[in-house]
Amino acid sequence: MASNNETVIKFSSVFFEYVHPKLILEDVTFNVRAWKKITIMGQNGAGKSTIFKLITKEIEPKIGKVHTPDSSTIAIAFQVMPVEDKELTVQQYFKKYKKALEEENIDKEISEVLRAVNLKTDLEKIIDKFSGGQQARLLLAAALIQKPDILLLDEPTNNLDKDWIYHLEDFLKEYKNTVLVISHDAEFLNSFTDWVLYLDVHTKIVEQYVWNYYDVIEQVSKKIEKENMHNARMKKEAQDKMDQANVFAHKGWKLRAVAKKMKSDAEALKENMWDKRREDKAIAPFTIEIQENIGWEILKIDTIWVVENNEMTQKPVWKILRKDSHMLLSAPNWMWKSTFLNALTSGKVEWCTIWENVKIGYYTQDFHNMNFENTVYEELRKSGPWLTEQEFRSQAARFLIDWELMKAQVWHISEGQKGLVAFCALVFQKPGLLILDEPTNHINFRHIPIIAEALNNYKWAMILVSHVDEFVWSIRMDEYLDLDQL
Repeated sequence: MASNNETVIKFSSVFFEYVHPKLILEDVTFNVRAWKKITIMGQNGAGKSTIFKLITKEIEPKIGKVHTPDSSTIAIAFQVMPVEDKELTVQQYFKKYKKALEEENIDKEISEVLRAVNLKTDLEKIIDKFSGGQQARLLLAAALIQKPDILLLDEPTNNLDKDWIYHLEDFLKEYKNTVLVISHDAEFLNSFTDWVLYLDVHTKIVEQYVWNYYDVIEQVSKKIEKENMHNARMKKEAQDKMDQANVFAHKGWKLRAVAKKMKSDAEALKENMWDKRREDKAIAPFTIEIQENIGWEILKIDTIWVVENNEMTQKPVWKILRKDSHMLLSAPNWMWKSTFLNALTSGKVEWCTIWENVKIGYYTQDFHNMNFENTVYEELRKSGPWLTEQEFRSQAARFLIDWELMKAQVWHISEGQKGLVAFCALVFQKPGLLILDEPTNHINFRHIPIIAEALNNYKWAMILVSHVDEFVWSIRMDEYLDLDQL
């Protein structure tokens, strides 16, 4: 274990790119000392998850060095459960991530780490049988059982309800080793952060701030304002010199040398402009247009399966969703809301009827309905094949999806970028029934009010699952289905 104040992570002039010549990180240098709690901030695609992969040695820098002490143990809690782990039992899952577990101590160590994440379960249960919230706790537990000196948490509050987020906050405050966290949850981050590492997606600037999360947002905003004022001044001075140079250039040979010098000065002023930050850029307002030529009624739910006394029980429900009807589906993490939505969208269950020809737009929290082998262009084209190329690219640009991102394979883009691709696809689809499972997971906080407005204005039937109260409150809800109250 590292002693207090010892440097445990050191980035020295690190450059990294996935596809040449698109740099993800450029000349990144910073140190992390032992026992500190660090937040990594940045827009989707800025390189936050790349930082983690460099620390764990999953990838190597193209230039520069990443150093961690040879004696340090590093563990990462992933954003989503790896597909290859979902068929494992709980015991097999933990043995995979703690290979040094002695046979006689396996159950004891697993039980201890499950208590730390407040999860009771049979060790023979298959991982895929757990809800999204329970899987999020297992991801954290798999990291903790390695007893790491450096703990990396990638969006740890996704799929967690408020009570468990408070539990996680308390846990991190008391945790005695180094923690680096990527998250878009401002309140969560502000509860424990010692300092912030800030990445800019456009300029590749990486800065360190020894303040809390809200202080950093304020300081970054002030810097952006200052830099924009500086650039405006440089631009005006450069234009004034160019105007004068153009006048002198026509006044005779004696003034041509002066004009040439003034043009050179104008170019120098332009070069002195600071790289413009666009970290505050949000997606453009958008509308999810409705499917035409379908009836007034969209969906009917007769019964539903819930967990009661640890057994599946069928409960009567009478819910009909009609045009312009929004329903909030809520339940504790362990009640398989995602499983319910997957079954509903399959069209193969007797307890639910979706009217004929209704097109379903489904936003899944793990993006399992995307083909990760496709490029972003190919994945989006499936939803909008009738669009002209200009219409297609113009709409994608509203979601910050440029041509460079279009060429990338879905595997290689960040979870936040996958979320924006998913929303862009919904716009192309024009669904008659919109189903959204935790749509704020992975999404930059700047985009969330714009997404909420689009959902609030959606004119056909919608089912929403979300643990973020502020997001839910900003969207009109007409129906409520609480699985825990049936």
